Amino acid sequence: MGRYVIRRLLQMIPVFIGATLLIFLMVNVMGDPVAGLCGDRACDPATAAQLRREFGLDKPVWQQYLTYMGNVFTGDFGTAFNGQKVTDLMGSAFPVTIRLTIVAIIFEVIIGIAFGVITGLRRGRPVDSTVLLLTLIVISVPTFVTGLLAQLLLGVKWGLIKPAVSPEAPFNELILPGLVLASVSLAYVTRLTRTSIAENRRADYVRTATAKGLPRRRIIIRHLLRNSLIPVVTFIGTDIGALMGGAIVTERIFNIHGVGYQLYQGIVRQNSQTVVGFVTVLVIVFLVANLIVDLLYAVLDPRIRYA
Repeated sequence: MGRYVIRRLLQMIPVFIGATLLIFLMVNVMGDPVAGLCGDRACDPATAAQLRREFGLDKPVWQQYLTYMGNVFTGDFGTAFNGQKVTDLMGSAFPVTIRLTIVAIIFEVIIGIAFGVITGLRRGRPVDSTVLLLTLIVISVPTFVTGLLAQLLLGVKWGLIKPAVSPEAPFNELILPGLVLASVSLAYVTRLTRTSIAENRRADYVRTATAKGLPRRRIIIRHLLRNSLIPVVTFIGTDIGALMGGAIVTERIFNIHGVGYQLYQGIVRQNSQTVVGFVTVLVIVFLVANLIVDLLYAVLDPRIRYA
């Protein structure tokens, strides 16, 4: 197991370099960031040249990337065009989005897996058809529609919640945004769990456990569910990074100043340092989440061993 972890960590290095290089190149073709600094009026040539020298934009792209990566490994993600350190922006944004992601993952795990087990054990029955129809509707409706409707009905019309989240973003105010953020993923988790449960309930080990007279609850939890969770864990593991980076719509609707909000501001203002810095951290989150998922495979299925 130890050798496998070391090998995976070494494999992450070229993946990390390749992903950050691609992101850096894509961000640098979005447009001229200096033009965005000057607003509607074009910068005079002297001012534009000074700004490019100040932010290192006058150097070739490959040299800018090498300089940036060298600074990243020392913990310096650069300075935004408004003078703020990107690390300061991260310090205020990531805790909020992490709390929002935790709420969303809890909804996915509890509601998604529970509905998936219920429908998988009752495949073809009315409850199965009803849940499948509801999940299909949730997947089909865009997140911004779900968020706006929830905000309008629960926050504005009925007054059950605050329409906008406060700057501190405590957990109790993130319940509805977390549910909106997790809605599509929750539907996928339900359908994945249902399919896996329905397939594995006909497996030999389930029939053997039933023939031995084991309690039904133990068969479902200890044998059936444990072996059916591998595709679900894979999806949830990769979804962690997607939730953190894809919360732009949800955070805009509920006025949450998290990672999505900062990415949106960075893209609109063509602030390449902010965008590249935040996405670089999200790449690390993706890589670590995938490693944890691979290690969980051996926990869920004892037949899987890593050398």
